[in-house]
Amino acid sequence: MQIQDYITANKERFLNELVALLKIPSISADANYNDAIQEAALTVKKRLEEAGCNNVALCETPGNPIVYGDVIIDEKLPTILVYGHYDVQPADPIDLWDSPAFEPIIKKTAKHPEGAIFARGSSDDKGQMYMHVKALEFMTKNNKLPCNVKFMIEGEEEIGSPSLEWFVKRNQEKLANDIILISDTGMISNEQPSITTGLRGLSYVEIEVTGPNRDLHSGIYGGAVANPINILANMIASLHDENNHITIPDFYKNVLELSNEERAAMAEAPFSRDAYEKALDIDTVYGEKGYTTNERNAIRPTLDANGIWGGYTGEGAKTVIPSKAYAKISMRLVPNQTPDEITKLFIKHFEAIAPKGTRVKVSPHHGGFPYVTPITGIGYKAAEKAYAKTFGKKPIPQRSGGSIPIVALFENELKSKSILMGFGLNSDAIHSPNEHFGLFNYFKGIETIPYFYEYYTQLIQG
Repeated sequence: MQIQDYITANKERFLNELVALLKIPSISADANYNDAIQEAALTVKKRLEEAGCNNVALCETPGNPIVYGDVIIDEKLPTILVYGHYDVQPADPIDLWDSPAFEPIIKKTAKHPEGAIFARGSSDDKGQMYMHVKALEFMTKNNKLPCNVKFMIEGEEEIGSPSLEWFVKRNQEKLANDIILISDTGMISNEQPSITTGLRGLSYVEIEVTGPNRDLHSGIYGGAVANPINILANMIASLHDENNHITIPDFYKNVLELSNEERAAMAEAPFSRDAYEKALDIDTVYGEKGYTTNERNAIRPTLDANGIWGGYTGEGAKTVIPSKAYAKISMRLVPNQTPDEITKLFIKHFEAIAPKGTRVKVSPHHGGFPYVTPITGIGYKAAEKAYAKTFGKKPIPQRSGGSIPIVALFENELKSKSILMGFGLNSDAIHSPNEHFGLFNYFKGIETIPYFYEYYTQLIQG
């Protein structure tokens, strides 16, 4: 049986199994969902066993368990390590969902006339991770697995994978591979596939600004003491100049600048500014002067406030000058920038610009290194052939603005390159209300993955 026929024969089951997985609220950021984390891990373990994996186990870590499984058919054959994650982002803000985040529904949309499944984790990353499980099932059930395969599915990606390095360092022989296959990215469109060849790094910090030793009456004290909310807002605003250039000294010191030829190649990717603005319901784009939209969100570093709070936020009015104000800030990094260096630069600068009458505390959270994969390698060429086979069109190499910190970790510890075969779309609303994943994309991923295995094995064997 060929993969297309196998999908047709099992389409309803493939979809029902994904729906069951999406119903589990495996939110890693909230300890109240620890039971759901365990349930999701056990579900993935069961599905890997059913798909034909051997040595399937829940591997304990200092945090959430990692699901491991493998099929070793011949030690002389190449080995592919599949990475994915079963944890998801919180559903907040819940009131902006059109349907409950953990009650999956299928709806047709303009971009998904065949339907899309709406649920938290549908695209990031349960839907894309599960494509690999079903692709493996096809290969094992039909004796079409051409090489060895290992699975490592974690439950902490959405909180920075704090236990993954611990696990990888202790299991290098178990995880030994020739290449790592990841589907946690997207592509340009359903008509024009693309392969992610670069990821930005990340530095994430939380800020606390303290003024007076208690909340104060804004009438009695207003104008006489520093208001932490006002101060914090001004400090954050000062981090960009009139050209939206980041003002932290030495922030751009090590930024890798692309050549004119590389920028011209990027510009060949289809992009409609009008459609981009319409999809986001904005009047115009915004960003660093001198760069296009696709360059701003892929090859340039950024600094964004992700949350800001303090004082009274309840219903009605309360005239108060808060004692404290808070913010969360993320900085996306490009090649040659390192998270530790950028975090130190941020802390030094932010403490230096704090006015007298306030105290600033900056707490680093997780970070990650940027990553670029060569388009001349066997892995990329195999992925290129696989997409061309199923889409009928050669994929375009594309830099992504997102971060997957574990990719650099894998290269450092396992000495392996990663191939990022994503099937999501930018419009999938990952991390946002109404996240969804097209049924076309889900089944097309299942169809494409076995061809990667086939072509990679052929190319590596010469």
